[in-house]
Amino acid sequence: MFSYDIKDINLAQQGLQRIKWAQSQMPVLEDIKRRFAMEKPLPKVRIAACLHVTTETANLMISLKAAGAKPVLCASNPLSTQDDVAASLVQDFQIPVFAIRGIDQKGYYQHISRVLDCQPQITMDDGADLVTMIHNNRKELIANIIGGTEETTTGVIRLRSMEKEGVLQYPIIAVNDALTKHLFDNRYGTGQSTIDGLLRSTNILLAGKIMVICGYGWCARGVANRARGMGARVIITEVDPLKALEAVMDGFQVTTINQAAKIGDIFITLTGNKNVISKNEFLVMKNGAILANAGHFNVEIDISILEKLAIRKEVVRNGVLSYIFSNEKQLFLLAEGRLLNLAAAEGHPASVMDMSFANQALSLEYLFKKANSLLKKVYTVPPEIDRKIALLKLQSMGIEIDKLTAEQITYLQSWQEGT
Repeated sequence: MFSYDIKDINLAQQGLQRIKWAQSQMPVLEDIKRRFAMEKPLPKVRIAACLHVTTETANLMISLKAAGAKPVLCASNPLSTQDDVAASLVQDFQIPVFAIRGIDQKGYYQHISRVLDCQPQITMDDGADLVTMIHNNRKELIANIIGGTEETTTGVIRLRSMEKEGVLQYPIIAVNDALTKHLFDNRYGTGQSTIDGLLRSTNILLAGKIMVICGYGWCARGVANRARGMGARVIITEVDPLKALEAVMDGFQVTTINQAAKIGDIFITLTGNKNVISKNEFLVMKNGAILANAGHFNVEIDISILEKLAIRKEVVRNGVLSYIFSNEKQLFLLAEGRLLNLAAAEGHPASVMDMSFANQALSLEYLFKKANSLLKKVYTVPPEIDRKIALLKLQSMGIEIDKLTAEQITYLQSWQEGT
């Protein structure tokens, strides 16, 4: 028997049904899994994974096991775990899982530590919590680790900071930076699933509402476009002049957060930074304003200040907490300020995670093959992997594209022939 820590093993049947449904929407990963099952490119490789425990992640874990690997999984967010999926991975696939939805912070980090007890050779992160714990508290593990992968923007930022400071002790592939990841998962996945989480939490009508979106990276662009498509009046706040200019050219109003705070009905943060919305904004917001976060960590909305400003708080709906001020003004916080699309909904659709996790699977295969030649730095996904995944995705959709002729290839590679 192997050790695990989940909510209820009796949820496994329900989890298995949902894992199979997601599998039907992930043809690229399925194609990779079939090859992995024949070639076994990760023979007995110990993989410690800190990812959102969802149906899509389950299919990635199953694919890695088919490749011969020994994956062990914990959650990368206390509110993202799907308990039935965790149960099925343990019972039906004998994959150790340490994840319980709603676990407290102490339990969350205990789960990360227990995953690391597998003495990993490869780490898989969504937010860099695994890497951070290894470098801070479990340094004895570093000697056996050949490399790792990182799934999300926030994690890549942390890892590049570690590389810059010269403290990163093993190579990491930034899966988030793959074009077939961030151009699709971040934009279309986050865009749809964040709106899904907002509507499940509140059941409000978006048409006519003023939605303030903090940030204009790929995730924020996805949310902004889908909110506009549902009739919301979208305002963007940014600190990067290039992204702000792009938002203007895309047809959005751009202003400062303090000015937007006075008129917004709904506020969604997607910046990767802390205290993006704080005291000055809370004080000028109108009664009934809704606050949510779709960035990785629950630091973008300054909840500690909100707690101090409010005289009391009440749960008004599942996942909706009302902060009531002395003048009876109410501000509504969704999902405790954690990832709205996972805490209040089911995360990204499986069909978009298909490409993200195909990148993870092929990046791990690449890492294992190239481990001896990689430096202690953050790498982008090799372009050939990106193109392969795009082609596989198109093929799964029944779409054919043109190929360059020999004449065209020669023309593009030459400089003699001009006008």
